[in-house]
Amino acid sequence: MGTPRFAVPALAKLFDAPRHQVAAVVTQPDRPRGRNLVLSPCPVKELAVARGIPVLTPEKISEAENSLRELNPDVIAVAAYGQFIPRAIRELVTRGCINIHPSLLPKYRGAAPIQWAVANGDAVTGVTIMHVAKVMDSGDIILQREVPIGPDENAAQLEPRLAEIGAGMLVEAIDLLASGNALRIPQDEAKVSYARKLEKVDARIDWSLPAEKIANRIRGYQPWPGAFCETSGRSLKILRATVESGSRLPATIIETNAAGPLIACGENALRLLEVQPEGKAAMPAAAWFNGSRLKAGDRLS
Repeated sequence: MGTPRFAVPALAKLFDAPRHQVAAVVTQPDRPRGRNLVLSPCPVKELAVARGIPVLTPEKISEAENSLRELNPDVIAVAAYGQFIPRAIRELVTRGCINIHPSLLPKYRGAAPIQWAVANGDAVTGVTIMHVAKVMDSGDIILQREVPIGPDENAAQLEPRLAEIGAGMLVEAIDLLASGNALRIPQDEAKVSYARKLEKVDARIDWSLPAEKIANRIRGYQPWPGAFCETSGRSLKILRATVESGSRLPATIIETNAAGPLIACGENALRLLEVQPEGKAAMPAAAWFNGSRLKAGDRLS
């Protein structure tokens, strides 16, 4: 069970594992996508169809209960499916209903663990394979691996790395279930934290924050919702930036060079490297600044 690109490596690994047979794939129905809103399949369905595997696309997962019962699966594997798996379906399997979650549970339960790990400046994250339980992301742990986050790595770059690692772990976990050697490690409820779904409002840059925190949020909010500010009444997405030393007035442009403009933020400053002006393509921040009417001493909002 899965829907977005994050789930594709897991399905591909299961296809290529000779010990296991994928009986069917459950995913979300086709949705309007792209600029022209053409009805299109999700990435998981595309792969399943290409491999000739039956695909179930119920609007609600409960609608697939009878079909799943007929398949009589040993294991249900879930990767970013997008709906809660009810008890009636979890109990259809003989060996377990398990899930890939891209964090070191119980840290960052919820919808956006990758984005918040980067946005919060964490140096380490990970992947957890756990049993699906009644409460979201609360199930007993089977496997868990730490994964370092690069100092300049953004969420869009980290996600496919975690997806590949999680795919290998999923096959390993299913092997453990098949042999009867899978662990069930309860999560420590005292250490639970949550990674709620991101909203557009989260991405507006607060220039009163330290430069380090702003840089982390710029990395964490890629590719969506995309950290942004406003200048001359128009939105400006900040795609890449780096922290430099220097204490100045918050949100004030200190100077610019070939790399891009330097913005004061708390005790340090933020060098903008790549931006995307409203209605335009991404470009080097220096090129954007040279074409704007801004100058040293101006402020961003």
